[in-house]
Amino acid sequence: MHAMNNQDWLARSLAAVWHPCTQMQHHHSQGPMALPLVPIARGAGAWLFDFDGKRYLDGISSWWTNLFGHANPRINAALKEQLESLEHVMLAGFTHPPVVELSERLSALTGGHLGHAFYASDGASATEIALKMSFHYWQNRGRPQKNRFLCLKGGYHGETVGALAVTDVALFKDAYAPLVRQADTVMCPDSRRAEPGETAIDVARRAAAALEAKLEAEGEHIAALIVEPLVQGAAGMVMYDPEYLRLARQLCDRYEVHLICDEIAVGCGRTGTFFAHEQAGIKPDLLCLSKGISGGYLPLAIVLGTDAIYAAFYDEATQRGFLHSHSYTGNPLACRAALATLDLFEADQVLIANQARAAQIKAAFAPLAGHPRVRHLRQQGMILAFDVDSSDPAFSHRFYRAALAQEALVRPMGNTVYVMPPYIVSPEEIAHLAQAVAGALDAALENGEAAKHWPPPG
Repeated sequence: MHAMNNQDWLARSLAAVWHPCTQMQHHHSQGPMALPLVPIARGAGAWLFDFDGKRYLDGISSWWTNLFGHANPRINAALKEQLESLEHVMLAGFTHPPVVELSERLSALTGGHLGHAFYASDGASATEIALKMSFHYWQNRGRPQKNRFLCLKGGYHGETVGALAVTDVALFKDAYAPLVRQADTVMCPDSRRAEPGETAIDVARRAAAALEAKLEAEGEHIAALIVEPLVQGAAGMVMYDPEYLRLARQLCDRYEVHLICDEIAVGCGRTGTFFAHEQAGIKPDLLCLSKGISGGYLPLAIVLGTDAIYAAFYDEATQRGFLHSHSYTGNPLACRAALATLDLFEADQVLIANQARAAQIKAAFAPLAGHPRVRHLRQQGMILAFDVDSSDPAFSHRFYRAALAQEALVRPMGNTVYVMPPYIVSPEEIAHLAQAVAGALDAALENGEAAKHWPPPG
């Protein structure tokens, strides 16, 4: 039997696999909306390799999950060790060292403020858990009228039916609107909304004023406000000033509303601090983690809650307990991967090292600020993004194809191009990523017209 190549695996995948967030016809298309399907044979460090020997720098950390590179030897070793003792046990009525140790270490990272960890498998589930906890808390406290949720315009918190209630991205929400319990949206503090003479802090304060007006009018019915701290990912890497989080925390306290920080995408060091909300000097009532917490190895999600929230469920009556579960809750292998990930943060002083990497990313991409079609080049820690002035509905697909040709995995969201590389990326790899993005941008623009005089002479 001959060795399988890209075409072999491509044909088999297209016949059998229904891929996520994908119009499958695009994988068969030869036109502008063509979307390549790339069979991956292996990963090493920041690189992915297909079956034909081509390589791709993983510029988006495989959907924002892979923190320390593919096939990281230290995470691999931890998982191999765990495999020899325990692969899984139900968490109802049983416990095990990895889940205990992980819960303790995550609580310590919050200064003990969030002392109780509840486990799930993915980010959307974490959102659902946090919403249910808040709703059930107010029921148990005898205030059932507090049963509505607030989210920011453009917020994204997952695509399950419950999570869609607080997701304000039409692409994901509109098709399933009849199934969804609608939440209320409030102004997003998007720094790009600054009016002439305004700063990002001014925009944050305007958005907080809108939140205050909403809570003053309807706070007695609001259970929780859910936010993506500092960066709204799926909305197009919307970035905002920490002032909004400071003011939102004060308002939630005043009107007795839970503040849920969804750090599924922005936690684990992505914004420069381990938790993004740290930059505002605040503490949430509930914190959602997933994606990078397991280093990109295994599905794992965690909701951390305060003692006060935990106490509201502590009762002899089963129906007052928190009623949520899934079979793989607190899986030992996933928890061990997360512990190995936390070990890497400590041993390698990753948050300090990432300051230098972030500066290298900023310098490498700085020339794009002068590109005639680039708007709002922006950065928050290890996340860099810019918007592209293009009316081409196929722009994102053109860019994606062009980036693959430049040996880079970079997948725009509409007209927003972003990079979010693993934390082990080298200066040479950062330079490669910047060159690939610049090349893909010009290749993707309509007829290349905007790039005729780019880059500028000299």
